[in-house]
Amino acid sequence: MKEICVGCQKTVYPMERLFANQQVFHISCFRCSYCNSKLSLGTYASLRGNIYCKPHFNQLFKSKGNYDEGFGHKQHKELWAGKTECEESPEKTA
Repeated sequence: MKEICVGCQKTVYPMERLFANQQVFHISCFRCSYCNSKLSLGTYASLRGNIYCKPHFNQLFKSKGNYDEGFGHKQHKELWAGKTECEESPEKTA
């Protein structure tokens, strides 16, 4: 079975294969999603399937203190916040 590079969609041969973030890349196609700089296994960070150089990962997401907010999503804790009893059962009255 041929392996296909996520970056260029071409066949990856064993000598040029890099496996990161559960995906296969050519060594030369393993680049930051933001600045396109070449990366190595020790110089990347990933979030939600995107790969970044560590400086841009920190700049884009760490400054917010919440990765979900960096993508415009609700905070994780808001997704699990319970409803008040009044909201769940409007038929109940005090």
